[in-house]
Amino acid sequence: MTMKLLGSILVLCCVAACDDDGGGLASVQAEERFPGGDGTNTLLLGTKAFSAPLATLSQEHDLAFFSGNSFFTSAWVEAPASADARDGLGPIFNARSCGGCHSEDGRGRPPLTPDEPVLGLLFRISLPGAAPGEAPIPDPVYGDQLQPYGVDDVPGEVTPRMTIEEVAGVFDDGTPYALGRPTYVMADPQYGPLPDDLQVSPRVAPQMIGLGLLEAIDAAAIEAQADPDDADGDGISGRVQRVIGPRSDALMIGRFGWKGDSATIEQQAAGAFYGDMGLSSSVKQGHVCSEAQSVCLAEPDGGEPEVSDLILSRVVDYSRFLAPPIRERWDDDEVRRGKALFLAAGCDGCHRARWVTGQVEGYPELSGQTIYPYTDLLLHDMGPELADGRPLFAASGSEWKTPPLWGIGRIPTINRHDRLLHDGRARGIAEAILWHGGEAAPARDAYKALSADERAALDAFVGSL
Repeated sequence: MTMKLLGSILVLCCVAACDDDGGGLASVQAEERFPGGDGTNTLLLGTKAFSAPLATLSQEHDLAFFSGNSFFTSAWVEAPASADARDGLGPIFNARSCGGCHSEDGRGRPPLTPDEPVLGLLFRISLPGAAPGEAPIPDPVYGDQLQPYGVDDVPGEVTPRMTIEEVAGVFDDGTPYALGRPTYVMADPQYGPLPDDLQVSPRVAPQMIGLGLLEAIDAAAIEAQADPDDADGDGISGRVQRVIGPRSDALMIGRFGWKGDSATIEQQAAGAFYGDMGLSSSVKQGHVCSEAQSVCLAEPDGGEPEVSDLILSRVVDYSRFLAPPIRERWDDDEVRRGKALFLAAGCDGCHRARWVTGQVEGYPELSGQTIYPYTDLLLHDMGPELADGRPLFAASGSEWKTPPLWGIGRIPTINRHDRLLHDGRARGIAEAILWHGGEAAPARDAYKALSADERAALDAFVGSL
């Protein structure tokens, strides 16, 4: 049976099921309107659709959320300063605030022109030689992340430059397309030459919604989805990422970051404070400057730690409680048809729709929720075209953690761009699918085999999430 015929059959089944008045796919579709379960944001939409707290927050957690919002959006300043609770920026950094990369709690993008300053895109770096399962080896001068900016009298480390090569392709129906392949150059290194074999991984800032719900999924449920040896023979071998946790040397499941870099929201937040803004905390201690960066080391700091446990906990709570928005387009014929084609192409082999969160002590808002993030939280080999060549713990240089799809269609409204994938190279949903390789190559090829109308329907479904 051809993929197109299978898709047509599924479309007919979907339409028939959605026309019934009880149970079946119709009820599933209705439930998916609320991807964040009972806490789904149904009120604050438009450009603020990613900025609402879970609808079910207690008064105590509501106060913590709005307190955290002030620390998330406010700019940190150079030390010493009168605002001693928010000083200590840098001395080298990527952004002055969390919101500087996650504008409106949304998604960053790469520069659109070669001379545009980089904001919302960072570069992780390491040296070759780390064994599988180990942390990357930092560069002795530049560390594990490049910071292009510095406070007064301190030069940023590099000036990133990006060029785009247009790669031509054609759908099976003869329709041409083009993909933009980025190339990055780290110009003007200020603290000595960069190694020729430096491993560089560009990463855009993802949208912030639903993090607490993803953290609330039981570890055992994630592990149960893994199929590292492809025992079922479907060509998809999702693997669990395991990273060192935030406050011990124990390995934990990596749920956050493009390669599952962080096990918890706290670890992700502390890492961003340190790597992106040069701010220490009880989780991520020490100085962002290396011993070779004497002018950087000579600058005053904001105390140790610069981010107090109270501020860190507030930012974590803010990140934990941001709610996925309601799906406004979910039950028209094109979206239903697109969902059937999405399933027929095998996209759900990695982008798993439904999870039920576990019981989280002290957080009833996150417990026992049926959610629809469209991710399996596992690592998958995406092929050489998307590879960054930089292994990280269990992830190889071509493996990435499946990103959630919820909210993806709102990015153009919230962030005024449509750039997708880990480095923002894809200009919209279609290009993101076409870049898929490795384990996702059969799904990509199935998409290429669709008619123009069918591709539009599948795009509409993904855009409705």
